Amino acid sequence: MPRASELFPFETLQLEPSVYAKQAGYNWPSSDRRLAATTKSGRNPLATKEKNPKGLVHLTEEATSKLSHAFPGPLILPGDELAQDPKYPAQSFRSWLNEGLRKNRKPNKRRNALYVASVPEIASSMSFMKGWVRPNVEEGAKPPATAALNSPSSEDIIKYTAAFYHGMPVKPFPHRLQFVPWTEPKKSGKSGRDIDYVGLLTGSSCTRIRARPCSDGVFERQLNLEDLLDAAIEMLPEDAYSLLLLFDHDMYEDEEDDFCCGRAYGGNRVAVVSTARYHPALDDYAGIDLAHMWPASHLKSYVDDICAAEGLQADLKSNPRVVVSPRPLLLAVEAAKHIEEPSTPEAKRGLWFSRLARTVVHELGHCLGLDHCIYYACVMQSTSCMAEDVRQPPYLCPVCLSKVSHAIACELNGRDEVGKEKYVIERYRSLEKFCDSWKHVGLFAGYGAWLRGRLDQLEISRR
Repeated sequence: MPRASELFPFETLQLEPSVYAKQAGYNWPSSDRRLAATTKSGRNPLATKEKNPKGLVHLTEEATSKLSHAFPGPLILPGDELAQDPKYPAQSFRSWLNEGLRKNRKPNKRRNALYVASVPEIASSMSFMKGWVRPNVEEGAKPPATAALNSPSSEDIIKYTAAFYHGMPVKPFPHRLQFVPWTEPKKSGKSGRDIDYVGLLTGSSCTRIRARPCSDGVFERQLNLEDLLDAAIEMLPEDAYSLLLLFDHDMYEDEEDDFCCGRAYGGNRVAVVSTARYHPALDDYAGIDLAHMWPASHLKSYVDDICAAEGLQADLKSNPRVVVSPRPLLLAVEAAKHIEEPSTPEAKRGLWFSRLARTVVHELGHCLGLDHCIYYACVMQSTSCMAEDVRQPPYLCPVCLSKVSHAIACELNGRDEVGKEKYVIERYRSLEKFCDSWKHVGLFAGYGAWLRGRLDQLEISRR
């Protein structure tokens, strides 16, 4: 394999949280804590190999240094979620395993399927709702040409989810949802375009959904996600572990909220995700830097420049510029940089899909009991804005992967710890196959390269 300097000679990677993280009050868990967070016992797994305290420290630092080339720390840049909430509590594998709510929501043979419901149809009498999904960046402005794109298909979402949660059946929801008029008598004589409620119909059941004007004007109206989640609870099939509903309409959570892209009621095992804010037509409005979406978000020069704008200089000792093999993240950067900035409708739709796919598996992770991650850059991190969202990776970090692999390999499929390790390899290969079919999209090109690099790492560790 070529050396890192030959692969990517002019850039190095940010493998630790940025220098801004400390100013924000975030303290990255120690190497010992990060390794311990992956175990049932809550103890450093290397402690069984090295009894001498100094030797254990050295062994731990060596292990986490190698691991950082696949799993770097969270970036934590100005405005990021962890910069605003740096003391968010950590959820280790042990704490997840012993979570009281999990007693009644473990996957089993009777309740094992992940269902994904397609975007609802719009009844002819509700045709004005079609205008609610068209983005308008400036008031009165003509929608950009990309606004005419069709949203990503539920079929593609199902295929990606099946690879990501390899070993769990992923099925299309068997009933087509439809937006219909809400027949409750109105308290005022408002016209159809100013209605306060719409109905979400599935089978013979109809749920009232609140609609309001979009607070920032990007869309004409938004739907209340709590109402949508309540509807999902009523629809949950008997064999479902969880159900996720897709919507093209913008969503909001409460009166103080501008918008929300997705939310899960983990205890009820339901989630909703909106395609709206991931629309490529909104990239400029959202301040998205296309050149530094994941994996290029971990280019050290990029992170240093952002921190320098805050008057902070990088600590070269804590952010070394030496990159060693194996290097999954570097391989991801190299693969993604060869993908041109999307300009065709097909390419933009692929970009749109890649963003949506990441949020779908994030919300379904909550249904499995996973909390937001603070240990590493991880798909289970929380985000504060769209610009941060696209900087985050598509993979599960070691801590979150230990939870998902235990839930699926051990709890659902009855494997032991050796079987769990084999499952991780199988899952990576399933994802690699999916990414290869979408390698024309930057995120999937990078993720596919990352997966190949990570598989190489695991092969080396077994020798």
